[in-house]
Amino acid sequence: MKVGVVIEPRLPGAAQFARDAERLGIDSLWVPEVWGYDALTGLAYLAAGTSTIRLGTFVVQLGSRSPALLATSALSLQELSGGRFLLGVGTSGPRVMEGWHGVRFRKPVQTTRETIEIVRIVSRGDRLLHDGEIYPLPLPDSDGAPLVPMVRPAHVPVYVAAMGPANLALTGELADGWLGNAFMPEAAEVFLGPIRAAATGAGRDPGELDLVAPVAVEFTSDAAAAETAARRHADGYAFTIGAMGTGGRNFYNDAFTRLGYGPQVAEVAELWQSGRREDARAAVPIDLGRLTNLVGTADWITDRVGAYADTGITTLLAKLDGDFAAQLATLERLLDAVSGA
Repeated sequence: MKVGVVIEPRLPGAAQFARDAERLGIDSLWVPEVWGYDALTGLAYLAAGTSTIRLGTFVVQLGSRSPALLATSALSLQELSGGRFLLGVGTSGPRVMEGWHGVRFRKPVQTTRETIEIVRIVSRGDRLLHDGEIYPLPLPDSDGAPLVPMVRPAHVPVYVAAMGPANLALTGELADGWLGNAFMPEAAEVFLGPIRAAATGAGRDPGELDLVAPVAVEFTSDAAAAETAARRHADGYAFTIGAMGTGGRNFYNDAFTRLGYGPQVAEVAELWQSGRREDARAAVPIDLGRLTNLVGTADWITDRVGAYADTGITTLLAKLDGDFAAQLATLERLLDAVSGA
């Protein structure tokens, strides 16, 4: 099993941390993108100071860039990094796309499909002709021309952040990897079943996909401290459950419902939206903090790493707190757990 880590390149010391993580044997660095600093610029900065560690976006929001620009940006990083770039993509939601980017949020699965198709066309160096519903190129009834990209062809691995069944199936059909937020080994088939079935149906080997589970990692001294930490991580889901949806739809809540927490999640959402924020935090099932992360004693975390591996997860993506020295210490312990699992 490989280990990646989420990093903020803008923070002082990030470049040295990247080199130290590479020296430790960390497989990949992943830069987030929400509505602040973009991910691609930070990854270019990290690429300049490293040589072997892979570099991924976690995640770029589809619709924030045209698919062709996304493809050429990805190819630029692939060229500059010597083939180490991983394109992690996701559809975000209407609050971000329509409020921040000014792009209508519609048909997210089809948008994902067509974006991957266009990235692959451009990456092959082929003339850009695409008969799409979301992205017909060139635009019909326009003066647009089907251009040949001015790039050197290269494969860009595409990772999809998917939670719903249709997007999970698309991931299995087309993507190189999956970014699996809210994954828990106890309910692995909720997510992995649609991916593997679609991969098999498309004539692909499901074992060739890189299945990435993002996890907060926190080693504790004893079980009591682990319980406190798990409760704190569960509390953090209250915002996700209560504030991240719109129009009565929240993709995280849909996923939590499929994981078996529907009534509890509905209660949390109601409490949050009525302004009872502390009650909402307290109502989040502690299992959402405990089972979707690696939080506990060294022995417990080693056992949990084994549980992730048994489901077929191939990469653990560590989300860490503390300064970079503390993060490196945690990564060393996590690597020990992986080797001992």
